Amino acid sequence: MSEIKPEDTVPGGESSEEDEPDWAAAKAAFDDLKSSKPRPPKPKNAVTIAVSSRTLFNMQEERKVYEEEGVEAYVSLQVDRETEPLKPGAAFPFVKALMNVNSCLRKLYPDSEELFDIVLMTNNHAQVGVRLINSINHYDLTIERFCMTGGNSPTGYLKAYMTNLYLSTDPEKVTDAIEEGIAAAIMFMPDKKIELSDTQLRVAFDGDAVLFSDESEIIVKQHGLDTFFEHEKKFENKPLAQGPLKCFLEALGKLQRKFYAKNERLNCPIRTFLVTARSAASSGARVLKTLRSWGLEIDEALFLAGAPKGPLLEKIRPHIFFDDQMFHIEGAKELGTISAHVPYGIGQKYHKGALIKEPAKTE
Repeated sequence: MSEIKPEDTVPGGESSEEDEPDWAAAKAAFDDLKSSKPRPPKPKNAVTIAVSSRTLFNMQEERKVYEEEGVEAYVSLQVDRETEPLKPGAAFPFVKALMNVNSCLRKLYPDSEELFDIVLMTNNHAQVGVRLINSINHYDLTIERFCMTGGNSPTGYLKAYMTNLYLSTDPEKVTDAIEEGIAAAIMFMPDKKIELSDTQLRVAFDGDAVLFSDESEIIVKQHGLDTFFEHEKKFENKPLAQGPLKCFLEALGKLQRKFYAKNERLNCPIRTFLVTARSAASSGARVLKTLRSWGLEIDEALFLAGAPKGPLLEKIRPHIFFDDQMFHIEGAKELGTISAHVPYGIGQKYHKGALIKEPAKTE
């Protein structure tokens, strides 16, 4: 799994000391420009969020042209419409909330580079980049780093960009990223629009196979709830192994503590939620003790004992909700929650508790 970026390394494990003069020169050049826009933080200090163009913007119409008429017609359409801003996509409110956190951090720590850095990671061709840039400027989004790979998958660049979280609509790319140890999820547009906070980033996580490994979920699926409850009681004091999103929660916690250090806990613009189908009395203690052993806090822990998550998430109104099981994603987005599927663990073989039957092989 991906880890918080070390203080003194760059991708590949090499020392970053020799790069410091380059960064100092880049900073001096930027400062000389006297731009009103904030300078992007140094990647090794930042919490880097990589978003695909189809998560940041709603490109369903353009995608249809690509699938039905091919890449040349798609590029031509984008060039013809490059002065027409793209409509916001599923990740758009999340990105706006990240920018608000950065504004709050800069007020408290004017010289700090411990900020969110948003990277547009797309397999679009460079010719499409003009419309993407125009759309980003239209909405006044602070996105300065781009990776446009001209039809090739961009996932090979995620580590080079020191990515903490990758959001895409492409299941294959997300699976590749998770296999490389990078926190990643497939984003879905909600079925209806609800108002979200513009002053506080709210992030909701499922537990098993998201923050934690799927070790306990395997027992539920293979041996039933009674065996699971016995197992969790027996191993209550043994921390669960980390799941694919643990390091993103860790990165959020690192930024939250910067607000706490300024006595701004009650006004912190980041709030985290654990929304789990576990029962509190029967299997909740191990979860909370695991978080404690990691040195991590969660602002609100909600144990639903198998109840649907959608109605509760409708009250929380997170900017993003991560879950490993599609039936939870479907229930959440029906009620307006922006949801992100984490394709990890044994849950991918089940739907609504039933094993998904694979199609019979034909000779």
